[in-house]
Amino acid sequence: MDKKELEEGLVFTPRFDKNDLIPCITTCNSSGDVLMFAFMNKRALEKTVQSGEAHYWSRSRQCLWHKGATSGYTQKVVEMRTDCDQDCIWLKVEVAGAAVAACHTGRKTCFYRQIEVGSKDGNDIRMRFCDDSDRLFDPDEVYKRYTQIPKYL
Repeated sequence: MDKKELEEGLVFTPRFDKNDLIPCITTCNSSGDVLMFAFMNKRALEKTVQSGEAHYWSRSRQCLWHKGATSGYTQKVVEMRTDCDQDCIWLKVEVAGAAVAACHTGRKTCFYRQIEVGSKDGNDIRMRFCDDSDRLFDPDEVYKRYTQIPKYL
C-alpha cells in the first residue's frame, strides 16, 4: 500500500510493530479524560471490533485481556479511530459498573500522578497525586476472588 492510500484511503490496514502489537490510547467518551494506554495484538483488535468492548494484549501476562472481565468495569466502545499512518489506535469508551474506573488500582484513570517539571537537578524528579486520584473502588475487594487472572483463547 502506498503512502497516500495509507494516509488518505478508507481501507483499515493497521501497522503492527515488530512484536505484532499496536499501541492504543483509551479515553472516556463523556469527559475526554485519558483513561489508559495499552497494546493490542491482531486478535485483541479483532475482538474489539467484533464485540464492541475493549480487548487488549497483556504484555506482562502474555494473554488476551478483555478489559473489565474480572472487575466488572468493562469498556463499551463508542468510537474507534486510527492515526494518519495507522500505527496507533484511539478508543473512546464508556465504562460500565458503579464506579467509572479504568485502572486496576481502583482509580478513574491510570494517569493519576503528575510529574513535576522544571527541576534543576534531573536526579531528584518528584511526583504528586493529581486532584482526581482518589480510589473509586478497593482493588483488594474487587480482585480478591481471583488468585490468577484468567487466560483467554
